[in-house]
Amino acid sequence: MDRARLRARRAPLLPALVFLVVVTQLPFVATVVISFLRWNALAPDNRGFAAFGNYVAVFTDPVLRNAVWTTILLTVTVVLVSLLLGLGLALLLDRGFHGRALVRTLLITPFLIVPVASALLWKHALFNASYGLLNGSLTWLWSLFGSDDPPQPDWLTSAPLAAVEVSLIWQWTPFMMLILLAGLQSRPADVVEAARVDGASAFDIFRYLTLPHLRRYLELAALLGTVFIIQNFDAVFTITSGGLGTANLPYTIYQTFYQAHDYGRASAQGVVVLIGSLLVATLALRTVSSLLREEGSR
Repeated sequence: MDRARLRARRAPLLPALVFLVVVTQLPFVATVVISFLRWNALAPDNRGFAAFGNYVAVFTDPVLRNAVWTTILLTVTVVLVSLLLGLGLALLLDRGFHGRALVRTLLITPFLIVPVASALLWKHALFNASYGLLNGSLTWLWSLFGSDDPPQPDWLTSAPLAAVEVSLIWQWTPFMMLILLAGLQSRPADVVEAARVDGASAFDIFRYLTLPHLRRYLELAALLGTVFIIQNFDAVFTITSGGLGTANLPYTIYQTFYQAHDYGRASAQGVVVLIGSLLVATLALRTVSSLLREEGSR
């Protein structure tokens, strides 16, 4: 009787489960199958089973190794800087001041912008060497001192990877800020007040109370940010088109699939990237579970 009741409860979820499997798992299985095939649209007569040949090519390809290094450098830089900036903004917003709700809304706005629109904004409105805001500010600043020959660097050429990183940091800092602000607001207020009464300084409270309390939230923000940023394609494609050493793994897969038309190798690359993302996502889920257990035990 209990089993029949349990089946009756789960029966309405069956269509959603079937839809989820069809939409997510079948394409993944197809990708895995294609990754073991020798399939290049430019050589239609040379198709067949390649075994692990595509994976061997993936791990021995110097272009892919450079893409892996670029992806690691891009992800680590964006995550760390966004975490630090998000922590600073969260500490400021945790204080009460007039207009805090408006300031919080304005700070969240960059995260709500469509990624492609955000990349276009940075590429044309800020980084453009002819009419961008950065070079325009340099022109105005030099004019204050009577100079009509200000420096006009081409930001996208001189620092292409940094340009992509800055645009992503601007977009992902609000995400880090929201997670850390939630952690700050879950801090036991009575413990902080007791520390102040005992004469603890603001730095001591931050070091011995706030930072240990935020450890799980910092881990969660870093892991979630890593999952999303490691798969970023929009900024690289829009700002630099993968040139000048900015091609990360998603862009390299795009080149292999749409430009080289090597579907087998592109599928193998996608599987490798997916496995790496799943490992990071698993750590993120464990962190979320531990946070929920800690909150439930209070």
